[in-house]
Amino acid sequence: MALNHTEFEKKWQKKWEEQGAFKAVNGSNKPKYYALGMFPYPSGSGLHLGHIASYTPTDIMARYKRTVGFNVLNPMGYDAFGLPAEQYAIQTGIHPAITTEKAIASFRNTLKSFGFSFDWSREISTADSKYYKWTQFIFLKLMERGLAYQKEVPVNWCPALKTVLANDEIIDGKSERGGHPVIRVPMKQWMLKITDYAERLLEGLDRVDWPERTKEGQRNWIGKSEGARVTFKVDGTGESFEVFTTRPDTLFGVTFMVMAPENPLVSKITAMAHKPQVDDYVAATARKSEVDRKANTEKTGAFTGAYAVHPITGHHIPIWIADYVLMDYGTGAIMAVPGHDARDFEFAETFKMPVVRVLEGGDKLPFEGDGTLVNSDFLNGLSKTAAIQKMIQHLESKKIGQKEIQYKLRDWLFSRQRYWGEPFPVVHFPKAGMKGLPVNELPLLLPEVADYEPSDKGEAPLARNREWTQYPGTAAIGAAGEMGVRETDTMPGSAGSSWYFLRYIDPHNDNAPFSPEAEKYWMPVDLYVGGPEHTVGHLLYARFWTKVLFDAGLVTHDEPFKKLAHQGMILGEDHQKMSKSKNNGIAADEVSHKYGADALRTFVCFMGPLESEKPWSTTGIEGVKRFLDRVSRLIVSDDGQLIATADAAPADIEKLLHKTIKKVTEDIEKMNFNTAISAMMILVNELYRANVKPKSVLKPLTQLLMPFAPYMAEELWEKMGGEGFVSLAPWPKYDTNLIADDTVTIGVQVNGKMRGTIEIPVDASEEAALTAAKGVENVMAALGNKQPDKVIYKAGKILNLIVK
Repeated sequence: MALNHTEFEKKWQKKWEEQGAFKAVNGSNKPKYYALGMFPYPSGSGLHLGHIASYTPTDIMARYKRTVGFNVLNPMGYDAFGLPAEQYAIQTGIHPAITTEKAIASFRNTLKSFGFSFDWSREISTADSKYYKWTQFIFLKLMERGLAYQKEVPVNWCPALKTVLANDEIIDGKSERGGHPVIRVPMKQWMLKITDYAERLLEGLDRVDWPERTKEGQRNWIGKSEGARVTFKVDGTGESFEVFTTRPDTLFGVTFMVMAPENPLVSKITAMAHKPQVDDYVAATARKSEVDRKANTEKTGAFTGAYAVHPITGHHIPIWIADYVLMDYGTGAIMAVPGHDARDFEFAETFKMPVVRVLEGGDKLPFEGDGTLVNSDFLNGLSKTAAIQKMIQHLESKKIGQKEIQYKLRDWLFSRQRYWGEPFPVVHFPKAGMKGLPVNELPLLLPEVADYEPSDKGEAPLARNREWTQYPGTAAIGAAGEMGVRETDTMPGSAGSSWYFLRYIDPHNDNAPFSPEAEKYWMPVDLYVGGPEHTVGHLLYARFWTKVLFDAGLVTHDEPFKKLAHQGMILGEDHQKMSKSKNNGIAADEVSHKYGADALRTFVCFMGPLESEKPWSTTGIEGVKRFLDRVSRLIVSDDGQLIATADAAPADIEKLLHKTIKKVTEDIEKMNFNTAISAMMILVNELYRANVKPKSVLKPLTQLLMPFAPYMAEELWEKMGGEGFVSLAPWPKYDTNLIADDTVTIGVQVNGKMRGTIEIPVDASEEAALTAAKGVENVMAALGNKQPDKVIYKAGKILNLIVK
């Protein structure tokens, strides 16, 4: 029998906790290492394998870095505000705080059971008022800097959930939670000016060690475009509108204009005869989510009956509305060049509108490549670059347009008509206007409400607590004698997660979100691990908030995460994404109970490269469990007695140990965990083959295994008389003399052509190498049994014999 994991897991949990083994020290003289996994949302369903796949890599790095002399911060907390807890409260009447705390307790117990070396003294919850006090504080900083404002904007409204949803909370036009239809409606919302930071968010990507696909994902989302803003007048009215185009050189190819149905100008310019059709189309578009509008390939639209005046030619251009143009992208209107844009071409084909070629190239239209300008008056014969420059000069000289840089990035919609979120520390006064609360009145606590469901019209639950909403103004906030009304929307879940990594560094500070000294020491995060699905959500928001705090003088680094790694998804045994509907999910607790936390931790690393998708395999985890059992059987007997010996290790085993130390060390540094485990498996196989159990080999092997299987490593380390925790023991070092191979196989060339190989000592002389080469039949045949005229020899690498 091997060691029974159920007998020692709780033992070492308790010892680590009692002795504060993994507590980080602010301001240590040691170099720091901040390892962080994206904190979980504490749901009632408990931890799944994806959580284990995310937190194990950071824990391996944290455990390894401690043993090589770093002061390590590896914290844990909970992203505790959110829609699921609120929906449960609506269904049951149970306060979200109660169900959230229950879920947190469950998560905490499970996380501890997996042996993660978290500094539990720094645990946080975004729903704790001691935490969200500082989320509110940061929001006030955003307000002070003019980066938070209210505006009526089109939002994704879910009638069933009675709340606004972010784009990433919608799948195929339906709410991610519950699968309810989502429509677009105008609502007054809080917005954050992330667009003010677009260029800096792009620039910062060049300074971080992130996966290239993630950086490219953010670049595409920010969507920097250089072009021109052009003004078009509406014929017969005093109205005009602007469009932004990256191809002002194609202005002579415009044959129609398209506005977003929700563009306020539409109602002003629509001709009476076209009003019924336009109104119907506007209403139909309002019932579609933004996601649906982007995904729809069928071109639909309605003619307004109005015409724009071409700013150069004076031609009248029909103005249409279509749902593929969005009000909050660009200016809410586009100039359509169907000869050179596939989307515009499809629209023109559908509604029988003219198509004009203004670029040479391609067998047919639309031609979307670069070409010489034609049918374009003063641009004819110019290249794209020259034509753009000349057109912009013309537009600016005539005061009908100007050069401009735009971004696809839009301001961050930052309010929800929900209960379970951070209250905004804002009061609206009739005369004094909108005011932020004084810092000494924070935290503004969530009030009690009669029920947690928003009204059908979107009024937030907080609005129904009339006593709470009333706020008498004071001179301190510039509203003496006025009765104000508190803001009743709450912040989105992304508020608390946009800065939580900063609170970990000083979580018990009641006077500030964190101290300057702690921030300067710990930041930025050295390693951040989480899913790629957060590329244009959390990861972008966290970078934005950090840059704002940097500008406010509160942090010393404007990029929060130095290195980012994505763990690959663990699929079901059927190679499909795990889900309840497919009945292919695997509960982390069940696997741990059966095989042990060590086996599960080791297996999720052994399944393949960190970033790759990996199908679950029961056979695979059983194999890893057997490997761990084989290790334990080298050290202790079936009755738990030490059997590792004090005998010297055979020379070949000693050499293999040092090669394994080197390999595992390098692989952990590179986060190549699967190959590190393979190297340890090879060493264990060789120990069994040689039938030896030398403690001089098994103690360092236990240390190498510790980051992956910490419980078993601690137990075996103790059995072998190791001092203290193996989790804190100095990492084993390899002897460079022992990792060098005695012999090496090198190629032998004749006149540059490979003719065979020889095995010789690493430091063999040229004479010895030549002698060995002459023993290779193919080499001698190529030489024609003659002496070479010249010998080119690089010890341990190549031997090239030249004959004339």
